[in-house]
Amino acid sequence: MICSGINDLCIKRLGLTAHGTALEAMRAFTATRDANTADEIWLLEHPPVFTLGQAGDPAHLLRNPGGIPLARTDRGGQITYHGPGQLVVYLLIDLSRRRLKVREFVRLLEDTMLATLTDYGIEGERRHGAPGVYVGGGKIGALGLRVRNACCYHGLSLNVDVDLAPFSWINPCGYPNLETVRLADFGVADKVEAVGERLLGHLLRFLPPYDKNPETP
Repeated sequence: MICSGINDLCIKRLGLTAHGTALEAMRAFTATRDANTADEIWLLEHPPVFTLGQAGDPAHLLRNPGGIPLARTDRGGQITYHGPGQLVVYLLIDLSRRRLKVREFVRLLEDTMLATLTDYGIEGERRHGAPGVYVGGGKIGALGLRVRNACCYHGLSLNVDVDLAPFSWINPCGYPNLETVRLADFGVADKVEAVGERLLGHLLRFLPPYDKNPETP
């Protein structure tokens, strides 16, 4: 695992990583970090897995002909699918040091995905009351966070060329009949790594600088 430092951030490109491995690493990082710990951004993909948020209802898994594992997790939100061809970005960020409220951070992450879509000539949009990013009637980007002592973990996922069939076996994010789309559906040939670098550039542009004195007004 190589950490590439950019300003006050550590960027890790982890490739294909098991969901459970990443989750335990995020929890351990957040539990042991202190005021001097640099924030981290992890770019990765997961092997096929359904994940269910901490208040999620297992009934949203309608069927599972592929025998894909279902993992309980501690992020917000309902059920979603992760698999190869989907960009996952985990954000281990001290929100207080960057003077960010949770809602502001959610909007920042949506802005990041929208800007990435714009790079590819795709017009994305938000939906009121349904966090994430949509193209037409389909959801292309999702997000779910956990915040502990003003430090967040988990993050966002953006569908690049992921297999969409497993999304039809669930109510994505708890919404029945929600269509799911991917960049490949709009003629984008870039793979996860290239899309990840584009998204990272926008994220670094939007993320407020590190405040070394977060207690001051």
